[in-house]
Amino acid sequence: MINRVLIRIKVVQLLYSYLLSQNEFRIESQVEHPSRDKKYGYSLYLDLLMLVLELSGIDVSNGRRESPLRGLARIKHINQGQLAKSLNANFEIRDIIVKERANPELFDAIIPSIYEAIPELPAYKSFAKIKAPTLHDEVVLWLSIVENLFAKNQAFMNAARENEDFTMAGFERGIASLKSTLGNYGDNRSLLIHARNSLDHSMEKAYELYHDLLLLASEITDEQAERLDNAKHKFYPTDEDLHPDMRFVANKYVQELSANEEFRSFIEDKKVTWVAQDSLITDLLTAILESDIYREYMAKPGEKTLEEDAALWRALYKDVILPSDALAEALESRSIYWNDDLQEMGTFVLKTIRRIGMLSQGENSKSHPIMPMYKDDEDSRFGADLFNNAVKHCNEYKELIEKFVNTSRWDADRLAFMDIVIMITAITEIINYPSIPLAVSFNEYIEIANYYSTPRSGAFINGILYSVTKHLKEEGTLLKA
Repeated sequence: MINRVLIRIKVVQLLYSYLLSQNEFRIESQVEHPSRDKKYGYSLYLDLLMLVLELSGIDVSNGRRESPLRGLARIKHINQGQLAKSLNANFEIRDIIVKERANPELFDAIIPSIYEAIPELPAYKSFAKIKAPTLHDEVVLWLSIVENLFAKNQAFMNAARENEDFTMAGFERGIASLKSTLGNYGDNRSLLIHARNSLDHSMEKAYELYHDLLLLASEITDEQAERLDNAKHKFYPTDEDLHPDMRFVANKYVQELSANEEFRSFIEDKKVTWVAQDSLITDLLTAILESDIYREYMAKPGEKTLEEDAALWRALYKDVILPSDALAEALESRSIYWNDDLQEMGTFVLKTIRRIGMLSQGENSKSHPIMPMYKDDEDSRFGADLFNNAVKHCNEYKELIEKFVNTSRWDADRLAFMDIVIMITAITEIINYPSIPLAVSFNEYIEIANYYSTPRSGAFINGILYSVTKHLKEEGTLLKA
């Protein structure tokens, strides 16, 4: 029932929120009017960041010099690792490299010995045994490298002393700053867990909204039944008050829905109710009674069939209830997720009403269950898998996007952040889900862009995704049509 259209939307929303709030590696800035210790400490800190990249096989020379690792066999488990790629993707790091603000060549003479010592560290041996290491695992390894091969390495300290601004306090400060930058990544673990939990929770809330919307028909019917009963007990009731037309409150569709065991079980288990929104039920009932749909229904004589009663509620939902401003306000007050979910869940409510209305004579609601939360197990895993893959390959796919941005028309650094998130999610799906046709992925994410981003985003994203998929096909990474 929660289909992939809604899942994609929620993954984009949560990925946007997660990437906006997280900063995998927080690069420190120099303080104003630094003391000699702070000035040297910050200079060493920048050098150390470059050394981490260099030891990871990233070129930071900007064409100035030859790599001190030339001729050495690359260490498999740290070469071009996740940590290095993540650091290298940071715009502040790129600025340091381009503007040559660091001076790592001071350590060129000892870099080979440090590099060769890495595989002997216990932390490296433990890391090498991990089948699928995470970025957090790499952080733990690099903190050990920093502590054992930088901070406690006399040869490294001697090389640092070659800088005329060297101070011991500054040296310790630079090491501490690097540890802080790497160690603070741990803060993002909780952000990632929170984002994943939020994704699951938002799916559950969407399914709850589906039931809430269905329940409105029953609540509105009960409200009208109460009004009619109250009218009978007026001091001077009219003949119409005493003998009201009960066809609306005796609606066969509402009775079938109320008898549905799955529906009743969910409502009772989740304690779904509109009791706190009495005014909403009153407003919706008033709008229904004033509608042409209701008047035409009541004007036709005779007992209604289940199909006719269901058709009434489909029309009321479509034209009166779902477009209601009062409903939108009530949903906003109950859940931050629901206004974005209303269109999709409303569609499934209309389908459910139609399905119940088509029950054959003598067939009861027990044989026609409410739509399940997911169509199948594959759909139930799709959202979490898509989100996790998007986070895992975020920097890699961002580089792909930037590669095909027409720099004569677009500045990669000024792209709408939502556009970047949508494209990262789209590329994640295109690469990692071979059973989903390209046309489906293109259409779905262009629609998301048209709704959630700028007026030009749909056409722009279409162009970038076309270039990316063409490139992936040419290099043999993408095989599907």
